[in-house]
Amino acid sequence: MLLAIAWLAFLLAGCQMPPPVVPPEESVPAIVVDPLPASSPIAEVRTVDSRPIEGRNPINTRGWKTDFTKRTIDLTEIISGGPPKDGIPSLDAPRFEPIATAADWLTDTDPVIVYEHGGQARAYPLAVLIWHEIVNDEIAGRPVTVTFCPLCNASVVFDRRVGDMVLDFGTTGSLRHSDLVMYDRQTETWWQQFTGAALIGELASTQLTFLPSQVLGFGRFRELFPEGEVLQRPLDQFSRNYGMNPYVNYDTYGNGLSRNENLVLFTGEPDPRLKPLDRVVGVLFPDHSSVAIPFDLARARTVVQYDPPNGDPGIVVFFEEGMSSSLSEAEIGTARDIGSVGVFSRVLDDRHLEFDVADDGTVRDAQTGSTWNIRGEATAGELQGSALEPQVAFDHFWFAWAEFLPDTELVAAD
Repeated sequence: MLLAIAWLAFLLAGCQMPPPVVPPEESVPAIVVDPLPASSPIAEVRTVDSRPIEGRNPINTRGWKTDFTKRTIDLTEIISGGPPKDGIPSLDAPRFEPIATAADWLTDTDPVIVYEHGGQARAYPLAVLIWHEIVNDEIAGRPVTVTFCPLCNASVVFDRRVGDMVLDFGTTGSLRHSDLVMYDRQTETWWQQFTGAALIGELASTQLTFLPSQVLGFGRFRELFPEGEVLQRPLDQFSRNYGMNPYVNYDTYGNGLSRNENLVLFTGEPDPRLKPLDRVVGVLFPDHSSVAIPFDLARARTVVQYDPPNGDPGIVVFFEEGMSSSLSEAEIGTARDIGSVGVFSRVLDDRHLEFDVADDGTVRDAQTGSTWNIRGEATAGELQGSALEPQVAFDHFWFAWAEFLPDTELVAAD
């Protein structure tokens, strides 16, 4: 296992030009035209411990300006992932290309993180993010950070503003619960990618704002957003096998990577309610409660409805085939189909909709018979042109979701 991890660290951190580091004063736009979104649900609520560190600091602090005395966690929870600080280089000046150009190297089933704001839609291929993990971007005046942690299968988009600061994120080279630990270049605070929570440093206990996003097949993105933009491969900056998976068979049970059924650099005990690497879509609610819906259940039903026990409006999960795993076969674009999901509020204009699958396989609501797509948009019927409100939801491996949210509810088959 150690040899496998060392080789993986070499693949991810080696064979590269020095990563571009944008000085803080150049990374903050003079004018931010988009208002800060309302507070989003918080996955972890923690207080800051400023007591002196007892004994030896378990983290190698060389080269860091971080204030390690301000922390919200036990520092022993942080472990090295192999690469050094910025060894997995973030993309800080991302460039984009039209869909027709991207189609020369992406297949229809290539997974892409889709984020839409202000009338602009962008796709961030996991074929690129699997090598860089963080993209610092701005779309329609909103500074965003698009992230992907392969070990947890965690695709998360954040607003990268905190107060009056616009933060630029990079990789620490460290992990917590097998998940990427980021840092911001303005204060060198360390952040948990999975939760968006500041763990260590000046901004400890601060929470980033989650932004609704989806992971879809490139072909679906092209159909939904014909004028959309796609993140380019930075071929002139880095030598990477974009489109290839450096974690071959990671999500395939029985490949022998670790004692915990393939879990790399995870020392906890996986929640036994599901297998560790089962995919779930996790949903956070404003009262900090959460629910996980297994992909297998969503695939079997196409539509899964859930009513929170606290009386909040119900949600609906839509599923469709047509997206490859980025963590199975060597070539991402031709890997096995794992499907994709969308999570939405069931309330539209004060009407609580009920959804089901029609005989022709389309998703329809019981009230009007309108047809709905994976983006929560009514494409035919009385409600055509309407759109459901997307929820704060994420595609994750079960072991990670349950580790960070141990009290989560799990929707199981009847």
